[in-house]
Amino acid sequence: MIKYKVDGTVEKYKARLVVKGFTQMYGINYEETFAPVAKLNTIWILLSLAASLDWKLHELDVKNAFLNGDLEEEVYMSVPPGLKKKGGNNLVCKLQKSLYGLKQSPCAWFDRFTKAVKKCKFIQCQTDHTMIVKHSIGGKITILIVYVDDIILTDNCEEEIQALKQVLARAFKIKDLGSLKYFLGIEIARSKEGITVSQRKYVLDLLKETGMKDCKPKDNPMDYTMKLGSDEGSAPVDKRRYQRLIGKLIYLSHTRLDIGFPISAVSQFMN
Repeated sequence: MIKYKVDGTVEKYKARLVVKGFTQMYGINYEETFAPVAKLNTIWILLSLAASLDWKLHELDVKNAFLNGDLEEEVYMSVPPGLKKKGGNNLVCKLQKSLYGLKQSPCAWFDRFTKAVKKCKFIQCQTDHTMIVKHSIGGKITILIVYVDDIILTDNCEEEIQALKQVLARAFKIKDLGSLKYFLGIEIARSKEGITVSQRKYVLDLLKETGMKDCKPKDNPMDYTMKLGSDEGSAPVDKRRYQRLIGKLIYLSHTRLDIGFPISAVSQFMN
């Protein structure tokens, strides 16, 4: 695996041991699998609060997050290739913690994380369980959003932020990324005027994927006088690739509202 920096350069290479979760059987070695995912609207609300109230935004990364989940079921896996087996070839590993590939790993990790922050008197929001809030004496407020292993947080008291970072560092392996600059493929820039969000790297990657990196920019995303329709005489189009590109454009429209109508137009031909 390759992890990239915001500017597109390689940050590091990683290897990961993955369990064959597709062989699991419900009721035997897994049950609950659901783990909530932060809504983009919730993230926008947090950014809006930080901008209007002039609160600082911080970002944390939990290293190997899924390895922190506690397993309630008995799960066994084959000994990974390369490891010596003292008892012969019939031995297997009994997992003490969740591992990447297990169906219940996202749920186990999220449950472990929420238990850790609830000990610090944080309360989950009812509309989005990934947003967790703490109200302290003196009007102090701390808000965090967790998206798998990425955490963004803000508050009106720097001491509360530092205290929370220390609590999380004792419970998990945490990497403090400092001020929030990049989250879910979205670049976040802060100035005296407020907060600006963009997806420059995302756009460049999309242009590269479609072979349009050297294309000339246009003032308008489409010719609004053009009538779109199916052409039965043309060469067949890769349906899955077309749908995948539309999906990526829909995600881009969260920061580029001007492409909303063109995406709506071309989405009519996804099927």
